[in-house]
Amino acid sequence: MIGFDTATDDTAVGAVRDGEPLFSSSLEPPGNGRPLHATGLLAQVEDAARAVGGWESVTRIAVGRGPGSFTGLRIGIATANGLGQALGIPVVGVDSLEALARGAARDGRAVLALVDARRGEVFASLRAPGGESMWEPFVAAPEEVARRAVELQAAPLAVGSGALRFRGELEKGGTEVALDSDPAHRIDGIQVCAAAESAAEGPAEPVYLRPPDAQRWHERDSTDS
Repeated sequence: MIGFDTATDDTAVGAVRDGEPLFSSSLEPPGNGRPLHATGLLAQVEDAARAVGGWESVTRIAVGRGPGSFTGLRIGIATANGLGQALGIPVVGVDSLEALARGAARDGRAVLALVDARRGEVFASLRAPGGESMWEPFVAAPEEVARRAVELQAAPLAVGSGALRFRGELEKGGTEVALDSDPAHRIDGIQVCAAAESAAEGPAEPVYLRPPDAQRWHERDSTDS
């Protein structure tokens, strides 16, 4: 299986066979530049395919369906659906926040997966120590997430770009944020594959949770006119 995710600024790709990791790669944007989804994804996916013995050995393609970057999701999902259709390989859409949380599972603690949603908000979900969903994905201000976390019996471990950006707001409410250097803050392609094991096959559809900026601007202009 090959799995990849472009919901965040990283381009994460992984490959597994019978649960054994065979390939893992993550391309970060250069400096403060744009993500490398459009230019780097296909090359990394080809490397992943070679790692499992070529496309004839790939039994499934897993792709992160968000929530996350609108442009990133469109690129990743279009790539997965296009490859699946052209090569006759089943495609599975995976919750990107679930993949993020899987990479942070440890010490029997709940994991609060947070992706920076811009506009002062985060995409968030909460996973129990066993991986079960406690909060379905939603978008909110970090203060609202911190308020909800206070009501939990035990403080969760927060990871992801949203946790890093809003560390102060989260820790003020008692939520622990993993160290900046912790790799759990980034989605891993291997975890995308792991999340796909129990997901239903079919063309992947993006999960946005809110309208894109272009739609908001159009609605605003229509109201002002």
